[in-house]
Amino acid sequence: IARDYVGLDPLLIAPLKSSVVFLADLTRSLPIPHTLDVIELAPYSPDQSSGDQGGGIRLLKDVDAPIEGRHVLIVEDVVDTGLTLHFLVKTLGLHEPATLHAVTLLDRPYRRLVDDIPLRYIGFTVPDELFAGYGLGLDERWRAFPDLHHVVPLELPRAATEAALYDTITFVTLAREPEEVEASFPGVAVLDARAATPIVQAR
Repeated sequence: IARDYVGLDPLLIAPLKSSVVFLADLTRSLPIPHTLDVIELAPYSPDQSSGDQGGGIRLLKDVDAPIEGRHVLIVEDVVDTGLTLHFLVKTLGLHEPATLHAVTLLDRPYRRLVDDIPLRYIGFTVPDELFAGYGLGLDERWRAFPDLHHVVPLELPRAATEAALYDTITFVTLAREPEEVEASFPGVAVLDARAATPIVQAR
């Protein structure tokens, strides 16, 4: 990113809320001048009076600064179907930026429904699984976990209704050393992100 945007003063734009942790780490690691902004999206809720089943996206907060002629980089936490990113590209494109590309921490291309998206930078390509921590939450829970965790689907129904029982969930961390994770979360499975294979099995 730094090499591609040197001398261009890029504007990094992240959708609230799950992308903010990645945005914070990304901005601190970029050794070039750049600026930040955030937007907020929300899904359309089903409208029983009209029969609308929802499924669309609406913009709750637009960018604060003018982006016409700017080099814009959208900062996403996860890209899967591509529908949200497609919406962002169309919406921000109305402001006529000079260039418009995207970076994502996690990419799940197996679920892609839209191919025409300017996803230029990818952190990890991950399976079609649920993740929590590092800004990502499930029903607004677990966003504050310092690491990124894979939530085992078989444990999700109970976990989703019993927020206090963190130890009922099996996590797979992508960040910490195995020994640190075992000490913090007994009974976890630790994933080596480089090898993408379990190196400590769940007990």
